[in-house]
Amino acid sequence: MSFDLIVKGGVLTDGRRVDIGISGETIAAIEPSLAAQAGRIVDATDCLVSQPFVDPHFHMDATLSYGIPRINASGTLLEGIALWGELKPLLTHEAVKERALAYCDWAVSMGLLAIRTHVDTCDDRLLAVEALLEVKKQVAPYLDLQLVAFPQDGFYRDPTARENTIRALDMGVDVVGGIPHFERTMADGRRSVTELCELAAARGLMIDLHCDETDDPQSRHIEQLAFEAQRLGLQGRAAGSHLTSMHSMDNYYVSKLLPLIAEAGVSAIPNPLINIVIQGRHDTYPKRRGMTRVPEMLKAGIRVGFGQDCVLDPWYPLGTADMLDVAFMGLHVAQLTSPADMAHCFDMVTKVNAAILGLDHLGLEVGKRASLVVLDAGTPVEALRLRAERTAVVSRGKVVAERPRRDTALTLPGRPNSVNRRHRGG
Repeated sequence: MSFDLIVKGGVLTDGRRVDIGISGETIAAIEPSLAAQAGRIVDATDCLVSQPFVDPHFHMDATLSYGIPRINASGTLLEGIALWGELKPLLTHEAVKERALAYCDWAVSMGLLAIRTHVDTCDDRLLAVEALLEVKKQVAPYLDLQLVAFPQDGFYRDPTARENTIRALDMGVDVVGGIPHFERTMADGRRSVTELCELAAARGLMIDLHCDETDDPQSRHIEQLAFEAQRLGLQGRAAGSHLTSMHSMDNYYVSKLLPLIAEAGVSAIPNPLINIVIQGRHDTYPKRRGMTRVPEMLKAGIRVGFGQDCVLDPWYPLGTADMLDVAFMGLHVAQLTSPADMAHCFDMVTKVNAAILGLDHLGLEVGKRASLVVLDAGTPVEALRLRAERTAVVSRGKVVAERPRRDTALTLPGRPNSVNRRHRGG
């Protein structure tokens, strides 16, 4: 027996030490030891081997545009939207594509091999839609890119957004998006949720709405999304992103709401890095954290995955395409610090996010696509603690990124034994 590639001696997230044999683009064997020939061997001895990272919420049309034409001085969501409105007329097809491709390369180097990105449809040129459809095709050999038709300025509020969103879907955009809390009235917001869900159901598509990304506890469009998902048979295909208003909602109302979301099979996508920076800007003290009720959602049986949202754009001045950073911040803000909860936070940016996007081909199982990441850590929790180096990234059976392992020892003054860098975070 021979393989094109063997990843040797790695530790799976469940603690098993295995060799992974890869033939072509497929995982052909997972065994404690493979005594076989291979075209190439990746040494993963004592390193964590995981299925790839997945980002379920991003804005690739805006990424890497920080400072153009100016910086968000207030740090608020609304100034970010206004700034994006100033930037849109300056966009060119080539610039959007160039920045997106640069981000995709960056993402792949971090083991991030699947991204769902929202693309603004409130531009009659649909320039960004065309550019990202080209990017999707170009990166397909190594990265799954899922596009969401996103009417940033409101499906009804913007005069041509409805028509343009439908045009974008006709062009091949994968997912229906929306922003009901940005409509002119709560009633328009609810009406937009209904029409967008009907659009998704009629086309057999998934739906992912920016839902209640506000500090207003009366913004309750997630309730409408849950209702429509159940009415239209969208269970498992619907997601509510952000859901930040829930941090301020009445507790009794939330006790009714969470079971409705669970029954409707609606996934939740909080974005911890951005939610805690954008929300609560108008508060003095006590100041709201700005993230939705993740522990309570998990307890209710709701599928929850963390998203990146932004990197170097009108809303966020930082970011590295590292989903470990996202999960690390998420576990802090949500206070998910038990060993089991921290391990689940790792799953949220790998397995759970893949499920939210419907990427059934991902997973470390025989017969699945041979896409994986090797991390310089022994366990998922250690990977989070250190934001571990990715020593190798494999996509569709090919090594697409490599870094040397940082496993050299350091002798501390006055200490007879050397300390491995992995355990000191060096």
